[in-house]
Amino acid sequence: MGRRLQAGRAGETGVKSGMPQPREGTTAEEASAELNDRCNAIEECYEFMLAYAAQGLPSDEGSSSGAQIREYLRRCDTALEGLAEFLNGFVERLNVEPSAPYRDFLSVLDRDSRDAQATLRLVLAQASISSQLIDNLNASIHLRALLTDLFLIDEILKTHRRS
Repeated sequence: MGRRLQAGRAGETGVKSGMPQPREGTTAEEASAELNDRCNAIEECYEFMLAYAAQGLPSDEGSSSGAQIREYLRRCDTALEGLAEFLNGFVERLNVEPSAPYRDFLSVLDRDSRDAQATLRLVLAQASISSQLIDNLNASIHLRALLTDLFLIDEILKTHRRS
């Protein structure tokens, strides 16, 4: 997408599954690190999908990138699980005011992440994943809307994380 989310180096995703909202006692720094992990997993998947789509593979079988595509999609799916709920908890922890615009936006992000997750899961359910199928997924408005949502909220929350 040309712009990286606030995150670490590629390949360092450590998405914690089953933890949609920061746990009680989690520091702001720990919550920020998890947000970065989730964003990394989503963006890395998108970037890998761009490369995979360009290869013109008829199937995910028989190539090294074919073996990796399902893993990237699964990590992205895990990162999307409860994303808006997690972000809501993170925003509450940062105590941003006024909170209503954040809640409203997070409901949009929730819809977008659920829509993107549904498209990812549809692709994962296929017996074979071709480059053309991934190219169509890349073009999905659901995935693009989610990435834009994440770029927007990440940029906004950056100032609050520094405060």
